[in-house]
Amino acid sequence: MNAPPTNTARTLSPATATTTIPVALVTPATSAKATPMTPAIPAPVPSATGTLHAPVSTTSATPVTATDRTRLFQLAAVLLTYPDEVLLDAADELRDAAALIEHPWLRGQVEEFLAWLTGTAPIDVQRHYVQTFDLRRRSGLYLTYYLHGDTRRRGMALLVLKQRYRAHGLRLAPGELPDLLPVVLEFAATVGPGEGEAPLRQHRRGVELLRAALADHGTPYGLLIEAITAVLPELTEADREAVAQLALDGPPVESVGLDSLGPDGLAPYPTCSSSEAQR
Repeated sequence: MNAPPTNTARTLSPATATTTIPVALVTPATSAKATPMTPAIPAPVPSATGTLHAPVSTTSATPVTATDRTRLFQLAAVLLTYPDEVLLDAADELRDAAALIEHPWLRGQVEEFLAWLTGTAPIDVQRHYVQTFDLRRRSGLYLTYYLHGDTRRRGMALLVLKQRYRAHGLRLAPGELPDLLPVVLEFAATVGPGEGEAPLRQHRRGVELLRAALADHGTPYGLLIEAITAVLPELTEADREAVAQLALDGPPVESVGLDSLGPDGLAPYPTCSSSEAQR
């Protein structure tokens, strides 16, 4: 099976470009030096239906080390890509990588997701991925869409991300958009706390909207996003108000000024090829 051009964050080069699950998946970034922190417990955020999501319970006060953050981001960057044969055949390597996460709650989130991934028929996993991320605008993996929709501001946000990657000697594969969450996570793991995690912090509201949408959908992929949001800075009161409003109103709408960004425009989907989406 050929991997679709936007199905994997492993297209970020030169650091991790490979056609297999990279050994670097279990190697912390050398720049990952930060004070250990306890995972934040997200407060309830209204969904588009007005319901409240229960806070994520970490059930552990164990601080999260920089190494664990790096391992979580690396592993999530892989697991949030389209589940092709390469990914599904790497079950043992993925379990080994998850076992290296020392924080018990974070490790449990990843291991629970892997139990579903490896215990479900491949065709059902692939269909679920498409239905979750490619056919539902509320749970797309393109972070700038949540805040900017298909507007010129989104084009500027994408340009800023590309420039940030280039400043660190990294470049995207042809056709890849820089706001794809697996790419953003890989950048955070590769560059480390501070500059590497800046895009995640800047798009914290978008990540929270994705978390809420996946919680509504009841998908196992929500386990990964809950783990990611737990190690990000807590939402401010202004963030909560903005997220609640965006959940009700949706992103801004505009259809001009986007042609220069590629033939596929800035649609929040698909993350897989058309042939895979038809399964």
